[in-house]
Amino acid sequence: MSEARPSAASAAMRSAVHAAAWLLTLFALPALVITPLTLNQQLTLSVSIFIASLVLNRFGGRFATLALMFLSVVVSSRYLYWRITDTMYMDHALDLVLGWGLLLAEIYAFLVLLLGYVQTAWPLGRTPEPLPADLGTWPSVDVLIPTYNEPLSVVRPTVLAALSMDWPRDRLRIFVLDDGRREDFRAFCDEVGVAHVTRSDNRHAKAGNINAALKHTSGEFVAIFDCDHAPVRSFLRLTMGAFGREPKLAMVQTPHYFYSADPFEKNLGTFGTVPNEGELFYGLIQDGNDLWNAAFFCGSCAVLRRSACEQVGGIAVETVTEDAHTALKMHRAGFDTAYLAIPQAGGLATESLSGHVGQRIRWARGMTQIFRTDNPLLGRGLSWAQRLCYLNAMLHFLYGLPRLIYLTAPLAYLVFGASVIHASAAMIFAYALPHIFHANLTNSRVQGRFRYLFWNEVYEAVLAWHIFRPTLMALINPKLGAFNVTAKGGLIERRYFDTKIARASIFLLLLNFIGIGFGLWRLGWVDDERIATVWLNLAWSCYNLVILGACVAAANESRQMRTAHRVALEMPAVLHLPGQEPIACRTFDFSATGLGIDLPADLRCAHDTPVQVSLFDGGTEHRFPACVRFSRGSRVGLRFEGLTIAQEQALVQCTISRPDLWSERWGRHPRAGAHRVLAHIARISAVGFKDMFAHYRQALGRRLRSPAAAHSSRESN
Repeated sequence: MSEARPSAASAAMRSAVHAAAWLLTLFALPALVITPLTLNQQLTLSVSIFIASLVLNRFGGRFATLALMFLSVVVSSRYLYWRITDTMYMDHALDLVLGWGLLLAEIYAFLVLLLGYVQTAWPLGRTPEPLPADLGTWPSVDVLIPTYNEPLSVVRPTVLAALSMDWPRDRLRIFVLDDGRREDFRAFCDEVGVAHVTRSDNRHAKAGNINAALKHTSGEFVAIFDCDHAPVRSFLRLTMGAFGREPKLAMVQTPHYFYSADPFEKNLGTFGTVPNEGELFYGLIQDGNDLWNAAFFCGSCAVLRRSACEQVGGIAVETVTEDAHTALKMHRAGFDTAYLAIPQAGGLATESLSGHVGQRIRWARGMTQIFRTDNPLLGRGLSWAQRLCYLNAMLHFLYGLPRLIYLTAPLAYLVFGASVIHASAAMIFAYALPHIFHANLTNSRVQGRFRYLFWNEVYEAVLAWHIFRPTLMALINPKLGAFNVTAKGGLIERRYFDTKIARASIFLLLLNFIGIGFGLWRLGWVDDERIATVWLNLAWSCYNLVILGACVAAANESRQMRTAHRVALEMPAVLHLPGQEPIACRTFDFSATGLGIDLPADLRCAHDTPVQVSLFDGGTEHRFPACVRFSRGSRVGLRFEGLTIAQEQALVQCTISRPDLWSERWGRHPRAGAHRVLAHIARISAVGFKDMFAHYRQALGRRLRSPAAAHSSRESN
């Protein structure tokens, strides 16, 4: 009995703490938000809360994170309440229209901030569940690899990696779903012993392709991989255990890991040094969703229970984001989903910025279609937390118009003299800066390894205009728009400036330059009371120029001449030179077509020298024929020559199928201070301005030369 008393007492204590926390939230928070204060009182409150936040930020643990979120919500709520109640008294129609536009953008940002805190408050951190010891009880799995117009060179490694997964052979079947109906794909599938599946039409694109295959397959579970996402050997062993313990579990999703640079990383030179655009979602948001049983299906690198998929009518075809919509249907039907934050597949990112923008347009249109046709706030089957997680995912893609408003808002005062915030500069500083500082401080702590501050503004500014129109049309008519396939495995043979993608950013740049010109003019004409307001808007416009300059830099496409991307990897190897003793060495990178090795000493190898190189899969040695492509000191580059199918599969097993390959690189970015991040973006922005001026100077030169050349040709005739 004595052992039960402390437990009961601790439970009572926890209940009392929870009750006190709710009372504080329900009664003290509203009072703190709506109480009017003088300028000095507001400054004192803001400084006090910010000091408390800085102290909290020095402590580790989730309690400190939750406390920071709470303080951020307090400060931001107080700012928004002040904006609505004290700053919207305007006499002129222009002030009122522009002012309400900015206020609505701020309300949108506030909602996204709150919902983001809900999603990321407590990442679940799920770990793999063990499988039964008896292999005879393991279920059957069908692996589906949909493809449409991708080259065979992209699909081959994925198929060979799927064949290498650790799962009983009699319970694993591989299907290549070829919507391109290509004979070379059929021949390859026959050669490696996997099924080649086609259909008579391409109805409903990828979703229709998978649904057609589901009718002709019978595995208890279905693993789906995009044709460029090669799974590691441990994929099924890590994901399948949870299904045996949770009968209602319909889907386990793993991260999409990209071993090639996306267009931002390639064009801005940030690959490996700055978290890319997708790392926040796969590194943090999905893990946070998992706490609320709201992890999304992402179309690839996932396992689905066939019976659950069939119960909801297969993969959703009503929208162009079939993956998230399918997960929503599963949740409405009472099924659970799970997210395992361990990369178990590696894939290719989009090569060009235009392709990247096209992919994001499809995502934005599809999520807006779901918002209109199957709104998570309405209907049955979802918990309140699931509704909020889905709502935030859909609201996120409506950032186009708010981002455009933020990029042009200071022009209202600088150019037109419109007071979009009817308050003094001092009051704006007292309310707005704490809101911005707290949001950045909290998000920096929460997102640190997966998203650096300010980078989301670069990503969104590039895409804002391009996704604004499709999302607006999807809100008006959700049936508009078609599925577009994201191209992978292409080449960019020359460096060029993508004027079509950059056009909106350049136009916004021009507007902000005009605004700064007007602002400098106003400094000499406004009265002393408005000087601070001019400087505030000038600073805002200068910040916009930095962000837009980075957007322009992203549009300067770098060359991409490799058909097979190289991946950094150190592992033991043995080099076999003709007539010499084997040389133990280590690799420094690999690709599907070659290998880089570090020798223990300088060695000169003639170009095109035929060699063999040994790699190791556990204790098994595999030899591969190759030739020397370069030799510099102790470094040698090899190109594989004449690999058989068996050797190709062995190479996959030694490289991209290694269980630890991608997980060791996951979430390794160090935290970076706001000043360092902003300085980095400013340097990139300067390069963007330089590239833009160089492009237009060259274009102008070509135009000037063209009439002269035409005149010379007429005279010679």
